[in-house]
Amino acid sequence: MASTIQDVMTKKRVVCDATTVLTEAAALMRDRDIGDVLVERDGTFYGLVTDRDLVVRGVADGKDPNSTRIGDICSRDLVTTSPSTRVEDVIRLMRDQALRRVPVLEDGKAVGIVSLGDLAIEADGEAALADISAAEPNN
Repeated sequence: MASTIQDVMTKKRVVCDATTVLTEAAALMRDRDIGDVLVERDGTFYGLVTDRDLVVRGVADGKDPNSTRIGDICSRDLVTTSPSTRVEDVIRLMRDQALRRVPVLEDGKAVGIVSLGDLAIEADGEAALADISAAEPNN
């Protein structure tokens, strides 16, 4: 089993500036086949926006998706970790706080993200959750 988060985190970080509008973020998620985008402001980590955020905090609240900026709806008060944090510590943190994903920061910049799926695959590549996490999306 990997010992630190840098061994299991998703390193292909997808980042948008906080000024990106909802429709642009949604299109990026669609095109990259992802459910979340790291948000930066002035080159440093600002928050995280998920596809669910776009719907619940954006569209369902009647915000204009062509003018509302993701910085206005993203989650900001987030638990983060560093690449050198032990995997076991992040698993415990995610379990205790019911987290699905944790941004990985180094010197104030997002360098990746670790998700339940990343950890499920690492913990037991043969488990059902790992299979589901690694499977192609069901469009």
